[in-house]
Amino acid sequence: MEWKGYVGRLLYVDLSEEKLSDRELAEEEVEMYIGGIGLAAKIVCEEVNPRVDPFAPENVLVFMTGPLTGTLVPTSGRYVVAAKSPLTLAWGEAHASGFWAVELKKAGYDGIVVRGRASSPVYLYIHDGNAELRDAARLWGLTTREAESSIR
Repeated sequence: MEWKGYVGRLLYVDLSEEKLSDRELAEEEVEMYIGGIGLAAKIVCEEVNPRVDPFAPENVLVFMTGPLTGTLVPTSGRYVVAAKSPLTLAWGEAHASGFWAVELKKAGYDGIVVRGRASSPVYLYIHDGNAELRDAARLWGLTTREAESSIR
């Protein structure tokens, strides 16, 4: 379902349980919490205990696109990454741009919510609306460029 610039689906990744699940976005959510920052703030505030240690597996790391992602609007390739910050012990966010946000939308997701701690190295592989955690042991110790080449 596509409405108001959203695909309508979030990917939840629990690294501790090695589980992936989808959650449908409600139309009320995208109307009340405008854009990727608004949705990320909603998720962090609702799903993270304010007293949790930022490095604890109970914290979440949210990657969120916005309604303009993938359109012809200038700077529409941006996304936000949000969590409880280890620096401030409060809300923390960073913004990035490039092809990643557009590719995530094309794969069928508006955002990714990651929690937990993996027992061994893994990476998240998303392609054509399907997501899976894959073993990353062979990538451990490689440079970013080497790891990217090996995955592709």
